[in-house]
Formats: sequence, structure tokens, C-alpha cells
Amino acid sequence: MTKLNVAALQLGTCKEGTDATIEKIISYKDEIISKEIKLCVLPEALLGGYPKGKNFGTWLGYRALQGKKDFASYYKDTVLVSSSNPQINKLENLAKETGCQFVIGCIEKTEENSSLYCTMIFIDSAKGLVGKHRKVMPTGTERLIWAQGDGSTLSTMSFPNGEDTVKIGGAICWENLCPLLRFAMYSKNLNIWCAPTVDQREIWRSVMKTIAYEGRLFVISSCQFVPSATEMGYGADHPDPELAAQGKKILPEWDGEYSDDMPCINGGSVIVNPYGDIIAGPLLGEEGLVSAEVDLDLILESRYDFDPTGHYNRSDIFKLTVNEN
Repeated sequence: MTKLNVAALQLGTCKEGTDATIEKIISYKDEIISKEIKLCVLPEALLGGYPKGKNFGTWLGYRALQGKKDFASYYKDTVLVSSSNPQINKLENLAKETGCQFVIGCIEKTEENSSLYCTMIFIDSAKGLVGKHRKVMPTGTERLIWAQGDGSTLSTMSFPNGEDTVKIGGAICWENLCPLLRFAMYSKNLNIWCAPTVDQREIWRSVMKTIAYEGRLFVISSCQFVPSATEMGYGADHPDPELAAQGKKILPEWDGEYSDDMPCINGGSVIVNPYGDIIAGPLLGEEGLVSAEVDLDLILESRYDFDPTGHYNRSDIFKLTVNEN
């Protein structure tokens, strides 16, 4: 079987916290089963939350006490990525009950230190938690609250589909803009690229089309949908004094008109084929399941004239060294 049904589950973090978010994920069980989804990708930072607009009391050279308290509060609802964690067990059970593999964005805490990582976890329907990938470079002020991942979690996951094996991997949000990381992952001969994100913009979907066309593989990008920044408590006072005087916040973007009822993160999940064509989505302005049937033979067809790590790779000229320790 070269064909399988795949999906992006577009959800936002629940304001009630991680346990409530997991229950929201589980609420899609029947739809996942009815659509016979074999792989489902969920957004960046879905478990633990993406606190868009918060500055955690930090200015260059200054870190306010309240910001430190905000970080401590944020930390407490993040996720220990371990099969000994009951939260992870619920997701493992969902995978088993649906026969679906899951890739889920979370904010990871560890037992070794008090740093946080932006992570995507791989949950196999038969084996449970099988791996994780930590974002190697947090973007902008994400660096205030998330540590850098390293090469040891440039992970992939394989699962059977009939007589075939499907191999997946990918990158989180703006990691997808890193050319060397992309080539390192292409070199693992993936079939499906998973891209959890919170980037709602149209240009993000252009990036996803580029990766699908460049890597000659299928891409599933799953973005959060968070309807209200005010409801979530996200958003600091605008740093522009004139806009601050008008009661403006920095969400959802730095420029343009703003109103409190605009979505904090507006979604935009898509599925793209190896020729760069969007075959499902974008889903905007609501949560939901974006699904499509993909045919892995299309990867072979598309690589006839362009194989980025095969006949189109001039390894006699260019070398890439990757430290995966």
C-alpha cells in the first residue's frame, strides 16, 4: 500500500492548561477513526502553550521580578516527555485506539535542569512514545524562555503501511527556514515532513510549498488556532507610546489595525504534495482536522528529475557535517 490518509489537527492551547488541551485532542478520536487517519500532526507548543505577546518582564539589561514569576507559572504547566507521565500515557492510548501515529508540539521540561525546550514528540500507535525533536534555534524573544536543542534529537520515526514503511521527520516553525537543517533531514530520506508551527501568515505556506518541492516529499504543517488574545491573557502593552495611549496591544501583529476580537493565532494548516501543490487547506479562522490521501509513489515520480540528496547532490563539491551527539 503506497497510499495513506494523513491530517493536520488545528487546535489552540486551552486557557485551562495542558490537561484540558489533551482532552480537546482526545475529543477528535472518532473523527480520526472515521477518516482512517494514519498520521496526524499537531501544532507547535500546543501542550504548554505559546505565550504570544508576553515579554516575561525582560528588557535589555533588566529582568523584572514579575517576569520571573510569570516564567515560574508558565513552567509549571509544561510537559515531562516520558512514558511515565500520565499525560503522555493518554496520548499513547489515543494513538493505540485510533491506529494513528501522532506528532505533537509541546513545551518540554526535564528532570535534569529547569530549562524549557520547544519540542515535537513522536507517538507510535503500537510502541507509544518513540522519540522527540527539540527546536535547535528558538526565534527572537523565544530565546528568553526556551533553551536550544542539539543534534541528538534530529529524530525520525518509521511506521508500517501495509507492506511499505513510511518515514517521517521535520522541523518546528522557523527551523524550517534553516537550509542546512533542511538538507540534513532530507538526507534521512523522509517520505513526509512534519512542520508544527504558530506562523499564521500566507508566506509561511509558501515556505511549506518550497520544502515539499525542494525535498520532493509530502509536507504536513499544523498551526495553532487561538481565537482571542484577550481571553488567553496574551499580549503586553504596545512599546509604541502613541499606540499604548490608545490601549493597543502588540497582538496579533506589530503593524496594521488591531482589535481585541481579532484571533491571536489564525491557523492556516496545510498539506502539500512533492510538486509543491497544496492538496488540503489552508484552514483559517477555526479549529478542525485538515486531511488528505497521499500516494508515496508520487515521491518517486517527482524525484526522477530532482533528487536533492541523490543524483542532484554534488557531494564531490559540497560537504555537510552534522553533529548528532
